Amino acid sequence: MNKAEYINIIPFSQLHMWDVKRHLIREIQSSFPLIPLSELIEENNNKVKLNEYPDKEFGILGVNNIDGLFDAYTEKGKKINQSYKKMETNELAYNPYRINVGSIGMKTFLHKNDYISPAYVVFRCNERLNPEYLYKLFKTNTFDKIINENTTGSVRQNLKFDTLKNIRIPLPPLSEQNQILETYSKKIQQAEELEKNSMVLEEGIEEFLYDELDIKKIEPKTETKIFNTISYKEVERWSVDTLGKLSQIENKFQGKYQLIKLRELINSYQYGLSEKSSKEPSGYPMLRMNNINNSALNIRDLKYIKIDEQTFLKYKLNKGDLLFNRTNSKELVGKTALFDIEGKFTFASYLIRVEIDDNKADKRYLNYLFNSSILQYQKNLVSRQITGQANINAQEMQAFLFPNPPLTKQREIADKIESLKDKARLLKLEAIKSRKEALKEFENEIFKKCN
Repeated sequence: MNKAEYINIIPFSQLHMWDVKRHLIREIQSSFPLIPLSELIEENNNKVKLNEYPDKEFGILGVNNIDGLFDAYTEKGKKINQSYKKMETNELAYNPYRINVGSIGMKTFLHKNDYISPAYVVFRCNERLNPEYLYKLFKTNTFDKIINENTTGSVRQNLKFDTLKNIRIPLPPLSEQNQILETYSKKIQQAEELEKNSMVLEEGIEEFLYDELDIKKIEPKTETKIFNTISYKEVERWSVDTLGKLSQIENKFQGKYQLIKLRELINSYQYGLSEKSSKEPSGYPMLRMNNINNSALNIRDLKYIKIDEQTFLKYKLNKGDLLFNRTNSKELVGKTALFDIEGKFTFASYLIRVEIDDNKADKRYLNYLFNSSILQYQKNLVSRQITGQANINAQEMQAFLFPNPPLTKQREIADKIESLKDKARLLKLEAIKSRKEALKEFENEIFKKCN
């Protein structure tokens, strides 16, 4: 039995807090000197009583573990009761209760807002430490472990500023910090270039659709006419906000192919289940509106539902079913995805399952059109805003107009779009890989691996 596995010698100078958690960890290793942050950072407690300026608009910042620091919202001073901290460029802020999951950010010249909740810890770096170097350090796996080992609290883990100051970091000379960051930035620029190229391919899909369908792309304009003449054949729903919209769509999107209503291309439709679902992986997985993303399914965040076999068979998704999102934000309502994965899945009530008639339309073609601006224009015309959510019912969905080329042409268009999307997806994956490599190389440059 090796005594060293159970006994760890701690210098008295490092005993800032008396708990086992901090002193069972091994000292980090680096070829650079380890300097306590107390010598490098200073807290910013510059608070302003914003309600003393009741009619002035203040830009508020937020912090999360995805975007870091971000411009959250603007609010009039009279609605802000607490004194908020004012952040300066190059200062950092973190959520003391979520720093263990990476909730930290740095203010740059790109941020328009200046004020942040007093719940966040704000601090600046002195001339020995490049704040961007420290920010990237927080994002490494090694430093993330160090942060987690220094949080306290039995229910909510907390990292106080005084505790942060006692953490020691590898500190290269400032010139070398800048050089390490420059190498990192070059790799990130490569990733950004890949992301840009991916976006160009995605945007090219719209242009390709309009060209293939011989439709002139027209930007939607606000209708200013008070009186409108309606053809009787359009009157399927008697409401002022619906009448006349068919003519608007026909005028804007008539190309070389006849426009045909969705109801003429489908066999059936069905609303999903309204029963309560759970994240506990028990029962059948149930697809919801957040599982539809950019004409494809995203099943990373699934919920499950316990139902009997008979109910499941009634709502069981079949390969090739088109899922229509009938309730969501104005931008996302009406988005679709094809169910094209293996497994026993059902779907929630905010979705409509549509069975396409394969003899009349290509499923992929309709799916891509549903997610294009051609259909977005139509969705904007008919969707209704209720308590912050936009809604489109099954009757309105079936009235949407689609350019109807021959099946062979639909398949040709779908094949081309599929190819463009595959190329865009590969570029995104390369960009993700490049970003991960950039951070890993940064980390390897700073820390030596422990034996």
